[in-house]
Amino acid sequence: MRIAFVGKGGSGKTTLSALFSRHLARSGAPVLAVDGDINQHLAEALGGEEESAPPLGAHLPEIKDYLRGDNPRIPSPEAMIKTTPPGRGSRLLRPLGDDELHARHVGRAGGVPFMATGEFDESDLGVACYHSKLGAVELYLGHLLDGPGEYVVVDMTAGADAFASGLFARFDLTFLVAEPTRKGVSVYRQYRDHAEQFGIRIAVVGNKVTGEDDLLFLKEQVGDDLLTHLVHSPWIRAAEQGRAGSGPEALASLEPHNRHALEVMREAVDAEVRDWERLHRHAVEFHLRNVHAWADARTGEDLAAQVDPEFVPGPAARS
Repeated sequence: MRIAFVGKGGSGKTTLSALFSRHLARSGAPVLAVDGDINQHLAEALGGEEESAPPLGAHLPEIKDYLRGDNPRIPSPEAMIKTTPPGRGSRLLRPLGDDELHARHVGRAGGVPFMATGEFDESDLGVACYHSKLGAVELYLGHLLDGPGEYVVVDMTAGADAFASGLFARFDLTFLVAEPTRKGVSVYRQYRDHAEQFGIRIAVVGNKVTGEDDLLFLKEQVGDDLLTHLVHSPWIRAAEQGRAGSGPEALASLEPHNRHALEVMREAVDAEVRDWERLHRHAVEFHLRNVHAWADARTGEDLAAQVDPEFVPGPAARS
């Protein structure tokens, strides 16, 4: 299952992405944490020693070449854009599978398998868009055949920036982390309005809640979209200062209410039923939008022809 964490900058979405990933890993579930934020702090939030691996965004041409495989509709990596959907002949991936992409780009942080998009560095200033780096994550998810009990957790860019690409439509569930403030819920309204157009489910997770007034405020502002909340946490503060121990097992000392909130979140994810048809329909739709907006003109090719009408994503595509 694919889970996105979004929210206003400073809401705690990276912290909760890390906590949720560690919670899953502690249970023994296969989980991959992906840092898709322009501020690359997820590895640090996961805690412990980091075994780094090359970032995805720095190797986008090689990733494209690998994923296109023998798909005759994609003659070269240059003809492949971030929204290009898979088709017959494409290389399809299993989460943390025994393949070239995972072998090269998966490291570990705090005992959790981890991939990074890569920093927006000085050479990018004024000439590049961070969403071009996110294209590697979009292609990865587009070619991924994950199933129930397998988790890919992506820490997304802050605010509503995630809507600048079709990446926001590639998840089974999006957790929107909101503080109990007017600014904290403003991003929720933006996300809700955009997501409703595509049938994308949002679950709000309140964060930094200090009492009943905070909780009542969130309930009034987001209604039934409020799934659960985390209370102010000395353990999280200690973890951010490097004093709470490393590895998934350190979560045993997290406050009981906050551990329960993480379990509520997992139950919500596990209750989702993968809609392969919806995921593929959105992938094709956003690909065609990009094709008509800029990609055909930039590449000089008819990229709408990359859509394979006979390809059906899902478990059947594994054979």
